[in-house]
Amino acid sequence: MKKILQGLLITSVQSKTLLFAILGGVVFIFLGLPIPLLIGPMVGCLIAALIGFQLEGFTRLSILMRTILGVAIGATITPDILSEITQLGSSLIIIPLFLIVVCTSGFYYFKTLGFDPNTSYYASIPGGLVEMLLFGDKAGANVRALSLIHATRVLIILFIVPFVVTSIWNIDLTRPPGVNLIHIPAQELGLMIFAAIAGWKLAALLKISGATILGPMLLTAILSLSGLITVRPPVEFIWGAQFFIGLGVGIRYSGINGAELKKYILSALGYCILLGIISIMFTLTIVGILQTSPIDTLLAYLPGGQAEMAIIAIVANADVAFVISHHVLRLMLVLLLVQTFARWLLK
Repeated sequence: MKKILQGLLITSVQSKTLLFAILGGVVFIFLGLPIPLLIGPMVGCLIAALIGFQLEGFTRLSILMRTILGVAIGATITPDILSEITQLGSSLIIIPLFLIVVCTSGFYYFKTLGFDPNTSYYASIPGGLVEMLLFGDKAGANVRALSLIHATRVLIILFIVPFVVTSIWNIDLTRPPGVNLIHIPAQELGLMIFAAIAGWKLAALLKISGATILGPMLLTAILSLSGLITVRPPVEFIWGAQFFIGLGVGIRYSGINGAELKKYILSALGYCILLGIISIMFTLTIVGILQTSPIDTLLAYLPGGQAEMAIIAIVANADVAFVISHHVLRLMLVLLLVQTFARWLLK
């Protein structure tokens, strides 16, 4: 019991971080901006970091929130979704080509700006942030540069995409992404909690990358396909996931200085423009050839973070299974092949 209580205590730095995140969320809600509980905390922490405040995340809560997101994604996988698997597979086949174009373009972009080959390579790969930092550190890359470049990639995509979605498709991204807790059947809520914890632990035991999301997602999908889960997690849970995921992106800038801001962040902004152009080209091509939904395809091919893009897909009422399957495949290919290509490209 003592350990549990100690785990609930927060440091003074975490208290300040929480305050800045809450202020950002409140401002975005007040202004009626899209996905306020995701983008608001992210921007609030970003501004605090740029001012010079030290920030600290909530590791245990972040893990818990990611398991909830995994359950939310898994609950969208229904028999109706499986009936569209042919169209899904056709689009998934293009993901490897998309990765080759993105990584090659990004590698030479960063090399042109003066980054060393190892840093250029791992900065160009739109994969998991933690994994790229680990691989890059082992290869002798500039880990601080990788951290800021990948954090900026996710932040810029998250910040711009909601405004693009609302302006082009006129989708209200301020609406609640689900139903309230009191409307969720007790037995289904219990199954969701079970799927979140058991799925995460089982995936971690099997050493599956992204276990906090993929484990709960797969177990919930099984329960959804069997008819035992028929709704997404309550809106209060999804709001919590949005808040702490946004906070987690913003705190990546803690301790940033002027030199890093000038070199790494500006370089990352240029890379985001390059990514945007490539993603839009692939989206237009795939929509034209396969007749897929434009919004689903765009969200599937924009290389933001897996958790963050899932939040946008859920709030936008997009085809979450379509969107996330592409991001999962992209992450799997990156983790499986990144070291192999590193040995070949950096030789």
